[in-house]
Amino acid sequence: MEAVLFYFSLFFIYSFIGWLVEMVIENLVLDHEFVNRGFLIGPYCPVYGIASIIMIFLLSRYKKDILVLFFMSAIICTIVEYLTSYLLEKIFKARWWDYHDMSFNVNGRICLINSIGFGVLGVLLIRFINPFITWLFLKINPIIFNIISIIILLLFIFDVVFSFNIIKKIKISTSKFNKDCTRVVSKKVEDELNSKSIFIRRILTAFPDLAYNLIKKSKNR
Repeated sequence: MEAVLFYFSLFFIYSFIGWLVEMVIENLVLDHEFVNRGFLIGPYCPVYGIASIIMIFLLSRYKKDILVLFFMSAIICTIVEYLTSYLLEKIFKARWWDYHDMSFNVNGRICLINSIGFGVLGVLLIRFINPFITWLFLKINPIIFNIISIIILLLFIFDVVFSFNIIKKIKISTSKFNKDCTRVVSKKVEDELNSKSIFIRRILTAFPDLAYNLIKKSKNR
């Protein structure tokens, strides 16, 4: 159980760091505005946590080989991003992000510039960040560490359930106007999506492509 809580804590902290990186690079640097990225309510992107744990298990042995770390990190993270995009689209019937306007993309799900960034982050993770985070975790009293980890795990599970319920409501909202394709109905759909709750508005703001796809689907039904 302690090992599970330890790796969950690593997953959680790297999900937060990934969220923070996206916030700084994509929002504050490129778009010059604050938008809470991710489809969960909390400040974390699980895809980064998942990729980080996979890299820790598979690539720690190559810590001294920067080239291997770079290319393997890029490959692992790119695969995780592609599969995440594919599964989210299959589950929710909508595209959460789209890289079709980026050079060297594959089906709009992944692109070269992201893969390069993943490679760099993977090197930093294995060589510097994870050893430091692990050292910090081991400095914490085990009982206190486990209690904090359990509390965070329960909050995370609640967030996942709550957020998926919100996304389900978004799908229900768009399905109310299946038969009418007029401009008036399109406006109603937009109003419906943006008036439900602050949490729904946050998701649609974080993923404008998703909002566009949902509205487009509702008009074409």
